[in-house]
Amino acid sequence: MNNNKATGNKGEQLAAKYLEEKGFAIIATNWRYRFWEVDIIASKENLLHFIEVKTRTSDKFGNPEESIGKKKMQNLRNAAEEYQYLHPEWKYIQFDVLAITMNYGQPIEYLLLEDVYF
Repeated sequence: MNNNKATGNKGEQLAAKYLEEKGFAIIATNWRYRFWEVDIIASKENLLHFIEVKTRTSDKFGNPEESIGKKKMQNLRNAAEEYQYLHPEWKYIQFDVLAITMNYGQPIEYLLLEDVYF
């Protein structure tokens, strides 16, 4: 497994734990439909959250949240539309980004950007 994939996997594990501690109920991780994927689907207070997780081990290439482009957000929206079609009981949805920075020798930093628009 390459280092980027390992970092991403670790980040998604940390993200799920962090979100649960913040009162989210994890519904699915790495949910896929065709070529689209949602890192985490969670619920909190009758709101369905589609969460993109970005993890970095340094700020050499910028903050994690800065690496999410328009195409990635469009793919997230497409996947969310399909998920909502398959699960029509969810009327209210929200798109979030969870940026995780794991600098060596420093505490892990979490930045949850809620209700992002694209």
